Amino acid sequence: MADFMKILQQAQEMTGRMQEMQEKLLNETVTGAAGGGMVRVETDGKGNLRSIKIDPSVVNADDVSMLEDLVVVAMREAQKKAGELESREMGSLTGGMNLPFPLPF
Repeated sequence: MADFMKILQQAQEMTGRMQEMQEKLLNETVTGAAGGGMVRVETDGKGNLRSIKIDPSVVNADDVSMLEDLVVVAMREAQKKAGELESREMGSLTGGMNLPFPLPF
C-alpha cells in the first residue's frame, strides 16, 4: 500500500507542477512575423492572440487580401513557436519521458 501512496503523491506533485507550467506559459510572449516584419503578431505561450502590429506601408485598400494573408502567416508562426515552447516546457516537466498519450492538462 505504501507504493500506491507514493505513486499518488507523485501524481499530485506532477499536477501542481503542470498547473505552474500552464500559468507560466500564459505569462510568456511569443512573436510571429510576416512580410519582413511588416506584420507582427504576439501571443501568449499557449498561442492565444495578444496583439497585432501592422506597418502602415502594407495597408493598401486595393490589396486587402495580401494584408489578410500576412496576418494569417504571422499568426501561424506565433502559434507554431508557442507550441514548440509548450513542448519544451512539457519535456522539462516530464523529464523527457516519451509518453504514449497526451496528458490531460
